[in-house]
Amino acid sequence: MNRLAPPPPMAAETLQSAVDWAISSRRSVRAFLPTPVSHAELISILEVARYAASGMNIQPWQVHVVTGAAKQRLSARMRAAFDDPQQMSAMDEPYAYYPREWVEPYVGRRREVGYGLYGLLGIAKGDKQRMHEQHARNLQFFDAPVGLFITIDRLMERGSFIDCGMFMQSIMVAARARGLDTCPQAVFTTFHRLIAHELAITDDQTFVCGMSLGHADPSRPENALVSDRIPVTSFTRFHHAAPAQDSMP
Repeated sequence: MNRLAPPPPMAAETLQSAVDWAISSRRSVRAFLPTPVSHAELISILEVARYAASGMNIQPWQVHVVTGAAKQRLSARMRAAFDDPQQMSAMDEPYAYYPREWVEPYVGRRREVGYGLYGLLGIAKGDKQRMHEQHARNLQFFDAPVGLFITIDRLMERGSFIDCGMFMQSIMVAARARGLDTCPQAVFTTFHRLIAHELAITDDQTFVCGMSLGHADPSRPENALVSDRIPVTSFTRFHHAAPAQDSMP
């Protein structure tokens, strides 16, 4: 694929609508059909995603794809660890994804998603066993046929995490354009050492994130969850005039 090639022959409005649809219809799917995703489809998605922007074009991402027996074995190992308090107490994180202390408006947004998901699944507040089982579905890739893990060289700094975020978004949008769905999952960071051991990922790699990929199961209630987005006016400021000279530090 030539990134400088002209767009496909279609009206500008149609092209815009297609791109906008792929981005705005992307959501985190938490139940997948067993329908296989072919190797050719995966390569096609990664062929597009590799054009994601990165600082100085360093392209720091490494992708580890699990399917079939390899995915099943890894899921079983993670689930066994998840069910064992002693193993879980020994787990660590490669980096801090979430803040140590939650404040508004972030805590409210987080709770809204949690309440919405558990409400659709009929999981009552305080039902620890059902919450445990639902959380464990992450480790089964929500039954998706494909799991992906993103790593970077350990020597890279935080800027490479931005690059990986753009790369992952490109994967998700490219998948959406092909009728597939995804779920990016930070939960896998807890199991980064176990994953590295199972997949022979070397110590010079830092685990960034995982992702499930496949065909959404429309019959499952959790897939009715559509998380809200705040309006543009809530996070955007337009600066039209230069600051006064006397206000400069």
